[in-house]
This record gives sequence, C-alpha cells and structure tokens, in this order.
Amino acid sequence: MTITIDHTGRRALVTGAGAGIGREIARWLARAGATVAVNDLVSERAEATTREINAETGPGAGTAIAVPADCRDDAAVDAMVATTVERLGGLDLAVNNVGMLPAGRRPQPFVANRGEDWRDIVDQNLIVAALCARAEAEAMLRAGTGGSILFVTSGETTRPAPYNAVYAAAKAAVNHLVTTMAVELGPEGIRVNAMAPGTTLTETVAAAFTEERVAALVASTPLRRMVDHDELARLAVFLTSDLARCITGQFILADAGAFLSRSRPANDEGLVSPLSGSNAR
Repeated sequence: MTITIDHTGRRALVTGAGAGIGREIARWLARAGATVAVNDLVSERAEATTREINAETGPGAGTAIAVPADCRDDAAVDAMVATTVERLGGLDLAVNNVGMLPAGRRPQPFVANRGEDWRDIVDQNLIVAALCARAEAEAMLRAGTGGSILFVTSGETTRPAPYNAVYAAAKAAVNHLVTTMAVELGPEGIRVNAMAPGTTLTETVAAAFTEERVAALVASTPLRRMVDHDELARLAVFLTSDLARCITGQFILADAGAFLSRSRPANDEGLVSPLSGSNAR
C-alpha cells in the first residue's frame, strides 16, 4: 500500500514565500499538486519563486502566481487574498510564514527594549499573522467549504529566550491565537495549526552565523543536526492535507530536539538569532 499526500485541485496561499522556509513550502505544495499564490513584500522575490515553481512543474504538480503585498497593511492583505481567490478560483489552504526581526534590529537584553521595539517586533510577527489569518478565514467562510490555516512560529516559544524576549513573546501569542481560531472556526470545517521550526540554515542565518556557531547549535541537539528547509516544507504539506484532517489547534515543534537540551549562552556572541528570511522566513 502506498500513501501519498495529494493536494491536486487545492488553492493555496503562502506568505513570505520569496525566500527561506516560505519558498520551500510553496515549492513543496506545488509538487503535491496545489496551485500556489506566492506572497512576499518584495515583488521580485515573489516572482522569482513563482518562476521556479512553474519551471519545475511536472505531471501531477501545480502551478504558481505571484501576489506581492505588505502584510502589515490591512488593505494590502485584503487585496492579496482577493486576488488569490479571483485568480485561483478559491482558497483551500493558507500558510502564514511572514515574521522575523525587523530590519536593523538585533537580539538584545529585555531591559533594552522600549516601546518602539515592542511595537515594531509585535507588528511584524503577531499583527501580521493575525491580519493574514483574518482575511484568509473570511474567504474560506464565504466559500463554505472548509479549509486549513497553518502558522509558522518559532522554537523560541518553547523555552526561555534570553535577548529575544520580544520576538519570542510575539510568536508565543500566535501559538495561543491558533487555539482560539481552531475553536471558533472548527464548526465551519476550518482547521488551524502552528508549526515551530528550530534554527534553520536559511540564507540569512548562513550569512550571519560563523561555522563555530553552527557547530555549537548542532552539538546542542539530541539529533546532532539542524533543521532543513525541505523537512519543514514537507511537514507543512502534511499538516494542511487530508491525512491530518483530525488535527486542529495544535503546535508542532520541529527542531531536532533542541528544546530538550539546549543551554543558552549569556553573551551576545553566542546568541541564537530567530532570523530566517525576508518579509519572510
């Protein structure tokens, strides 16, 4: 008996899919047969991912369209979802991947964070996720055919996060939002879940981390490895599929077991940054 995950005929939206984890999720959803709307803050990145997907389309695979938008803006989010529904004919699943430390901000001690830091980081993580989910849920409710909404949060929410308190708090709030949405939307056939990556060697992380820091991260995990893009993408494909149709309101941690054993250094040189992409992960 062969078990396959088939998203053929499904219409998907992936935010922050111009790079990193989001790009891999969009690619793997298309490989599973979905037609994918690719969002990014920068239109060139959204279009690049779209071209990659359409270039590798094979038998049984889906295609892609670019829907660039600034997900911090209500009107832009509404327009993004409306364009997706119009061009794809509906919306069956959405992956809300946008979220990171804003440009120019670095991890810092809790006492160094002022109101501007809190507002900026919460805006680009919790508020962005909530705005996208609201528009996506409305589209699914109008269609009346159910759906699946998946958030990409962070392993930083599973343990104390020295120097990353604001980021981790914002992501932890998204985890709680997932449970509330699952209760409210479940009767309408809409599933809501979150998956939390451990530190993933995306382009941004690779550029920021020394070989020594990568080695220290690897050594700190029970599996002695970091998480790969495609592993997270395949998890997203599963969680949004019919194979996971009984799963809702859940937080799935994918971090090679780092939450079990990692001890966090107390100096800036050893910090594990949550950075993992562009208006995106």
